[in-house]
Amino acid sequence: MTVHLVGAGPGDPELLTVRALRLLSAADVVLHDRLVSEETLAMVRPGAVLIDVGKEAGGRAMPQAEINRLLVEHGRTGEVVVRLKGGDPYVFGRGGEEAQALLDAGIHVEVVPGISSAIAAPTAAGIPVTMRNQALAFTVVTGHEDPNGSAAVDWEAHVATGATLVILMGAARIGVIAARLLAAGMRPDMPVVAVRAAFTPRQLVIRTTLAEVGDAGIASPSTIVIGEVAALDLHTLPIEH
Repeated sequence: MTVHLVGAGPGDPELLTVRALRLLSAADVVLHDRLVSEETLAMVRPGAVLIDVGKEAGGRAMPQAEINRLLVEHGRTGEVVVRLKGGDPYVFGRGGEEAQALLDAGIHVEVVPGISSAIAAPTAAGIPVTMRNQALAFTVVTGHEDPNGSAAVDWEAHVATGATLVILMGAARIGVIAARLLAAGMRPDMPVVAVRAAFTPRQLVIRTTLAEVGDAGIASPSTIVIGEVAALDLHTLPIEH
């Protein structure tokens, strides 16, 4: 008995791993997130059962406990079960919780990494998250802190590092986050870029500054990049035929 936790990447099926594509072509059951693109779901084997277990900020949501229960239930059938998650399963995807629930139930887990939006979205906007002599590190941080959790993001500490900040799930709180960063001494004119639907025809890029980001109209889901490298736009030239 095996359940495959598969990263779907940022949305473009061309960016699926070979292993992910093989599993989608063989799957009997696919439990997928809301952010998995229609184009990627079209790669699933015809006849496979598709189950939407996605969550939506401020909207409908399947409790994580119910998702875990479904994974265990289907995992015990002996069918080819794929848990398809946007980006990478282990980057703010709750893949660790799902893997633990499956292992506790005696079900083997295979994790297939995917390209995280933390790297893909900046790349789609022409932004390298690291750059020699400009950004020697980058930090991926959640913008959606659990109000019931014991851990909180130390934004002041992140300012002190000088690393590029890549914020996931932060659109709804970006004004509050920006205020924390400004209070910690980050420059008001620090470049900020928000990327939505990276590597899809619906891609939207908003370029602004830290002082103005709260009024920039950034909508969820967006990946937000804050740092000197956010001023860059390093797109390659189109190929001439």
